[in-house]
Amino acid sequence: METLKKIAEKGQITEEVLKCADVEGVSPEYILEGIVKGEIVICKNKKSRITKPCAIGKGLKTKVNVNLGTSKDRVYIEEELKKLEIALKYGTDTVMDLSTGGDLDEIRRIIRENCPVPLGSVPIYQAAIEAIEKHHKSIVEMKVSEIFKVIEKQAEEGIDFMTVHCGITKQGLERLKNKERILGVVSRGGSFIIEWMIYNGKENPLYEYFNELLDIASTYDITLSLGDGIRPGCIADATDGGQIHELIILGELTLRAWDKGVQVMIEGPGHVPLDQIEANVKLQKRICQNAPFYVLGPLPTDIAPGYDHIVGAIGGAIAGAAGADFLCYLTPAEHLRLPTLEDVKEGLIASKIAAHIADLVKGIKGAWEWDLEMAKARAKLDWETQIKLSIDPEKAKKYRIEGGVSQSKACTMCGPYCAIKIFESAYKVLRGRVEN
Repeated sequence: METLKKIAEKGQITEEVLKCADVEGVSPEYILEGIVKGEIVICKNKKSRITKPCAIGKGLKTKVNVNLGTSKDRVYIEEELKKLEIALKYGTDTVMDLSTGGDLDEIRRIIRENCPVPLGSVPIYQAAIEAIEKHHKSIVEMKVSEIFKVIEKQAEEGIDFMTVHCGITKQGLERLKNKERILGVVSRGGSFIIEWMIYNGKENPLYEYFNELLDIASTYDITLSLGDGIRPGCIADATDGGQIHELIILGELTLRAWDKGVQVMIEGPGHVPLDQIEANVKLQKRICQNAPFYVLGPLPTDIAPGYDHIVGAIGGAIAGAAGADFLCYLTPAEHLRLPTLEDVKEGLIASKIAAHIADLVKGIKGAWEWDLEMAKARAKLDWETQIKLSIDPEKAKKYRIEGGVSQSKACTMCGPYCAIKIFESAYKVLRGRVEN
């Protein structure tokens, strides 16, 4: 069977392309052309039966991903399913299962069964955990065959996109040695790979055997999300030699993947100061031939634990406006603990706001119209419509009810001194004078 990219290169419009074009308000031919160029991806494994595919990339709505998953300390699949339910309710475009605790196969199976949107994973997590728990070895004793066995197993189970840390190389590690970082490596998958490389004195197996990885991705039509294993973990480490070297490698691997008909996204840095965000996006687009850019945040400050969903939304809006295509949400619990149900909602809403702000700048169809309708409703003090148009109608309605209803129909902050009502009254007088 052929991949979506190979089919697109033949000019054939698939059901997935039609669905995505309808959602985006663009022509199927636009989606098709983007897939051919590598500027748009549709994450869908041949084995998955998702009902809500989404297209990610140039000229399309900025997408948002929600991370779910158990940890060694909290193995409650029921709780993760509730998080999935919340994520779907509030409009996530994709989900990633990052589970590291419990029966990983069973957890992934259950999430897959209940997830109608594209589902992603990080296979190296399971490979490392199984090396420790099943085979009573350390991470560094993982066999290359065991890593690829997990990748193929997850592919067979219907994972639509996979984060694979292929850009870490021996040469890249030398650059980390040349300039010592404050926070070293904060990517969990990246740290697993680096520890394995240093202990064994060998090249990164995901880089060395990239052709084998492409064979699996092509067979199942998995989108490879080329991970940023050397991403900066604090703003002081941003945009250094190690990060940029990895990006250059990812650009080279992108071309190799396209040659095999495999779709590719590039993952971007986490912690980046505000004045470097746009440059990072433009650098990625240049080096990686405009492949879709998937960013964590980014976070333009390190001092806001408990509020990192806000920090990430600020960075995400700027990154999206500069051309990033896909935002990975952050919750208020980022850097502190596994998120709660409320954290998931707050993090997702914050990222969706950032995505919409970016879409206004990009001129994405429907974004400007949404804001315009809200403005018209506010001008009329039409509270019902304002609530309906809100990104979180439940919260807007709750605040409106809690505030009480002013006799002037304005909100209870302004009451009879509502600027909108005062201006409307004054403008009627002014208009009457002009007409006379």
